[in-house]
Amino acid sequence: MTADRTVQRIAEALALARREGGVTRVRLLVAHGCSPHVIATAVDAGALRRVRKGWVALPDADPFLVAAARAGVVLTCVTQAQRRGLWVLHDGEPHLGASPHAGGVCPGKGHVHWALPPVARHPDRLEDPIENVLALVAACQPYERARAIWESALRRGDVDLAAMRRLPLGPVARELCDDVTPWSDSGLETIVVTRLRWLRLPIVPQAWILGHRVDFLIGKRLVLQIDGGHHVGAQRASDIAHDATLALHGYHTIRVTYAQVIDDWPFVQDLIMRAIAQGLHLAR
Repeated sequence: MTADRTVQRIAEALALARREGGVTRVRLLVAHGCSPHVIATAVDAGALRRVRKGWVALPDADPFLVAAARAGVVLTCVTQAQRRGLWVLHDGEPHLGASPHAGGVCPGKGHVHWALPPVARHPDRLEDPIENVLALVAACQPYERARAIWESALRRGDVDLAAMRRLPLGPVARELCDDVTPWSDSGLETIVVTRLRWLRLPIVPQAWILGHRVDFLIGKRLVLQIDGGHHVGAQRASDIAHDATLALHGYHTIRVTYAQVIDDWPFVQDLIMRAIAQGLHLAR
């Protein structure tokens, strides 16, 4: 093979690797006409790197995909949900998937799910399909966090519930198929509604009251507002003015922070329970 032809074939191999996400099996390159000699030449030149027997990657490949190929696993559960842009409350170790009978799995740091997935995994893929991701989330995460992820996927149109129901799912996943809706505005909204449903009171997220949206209307007159990092400056001034308008019209506002909802829920719940005990959720 001439030098020019070798350069051309290397370029074709790199383009194919790029289309595969930057990490690919050697056999896939060979199946598309890239000879082992061309692949070896690309590796020697630094245009490709070997990450595991039978796998190569571009130098700038996604490190998560490289690590998955090296460990012999796929990215799944909360890790893959987060990579897909779903609302995820997770900052721990990566969650990985492997066949119950897989050999040569060396994940290092990471939580490995060995369960048989509802949708068969293609051996050349390093990322689980959304159905497997949601099924593992349901089995792995607390119900409210799992529901937040499921509703995020439903809101984005990433999943078809009718199709999910036809899969061999576990009990929590089947419960989620019946419980989730696409109307939640965020994962935080899902968590709050889930935590308060025991009150058996009407809870309306994103209620429109007196010219502004409020995060939650509980009963007829109790407003729960959750401040994030953007509640500063003009936004905060507008919120305070609206709180005053709500008070003049008989509403009671509880304003808490995102961190309090996530990290100190008993405090938030206590405020809400005491307000309800005083009848502040009722119309006067």
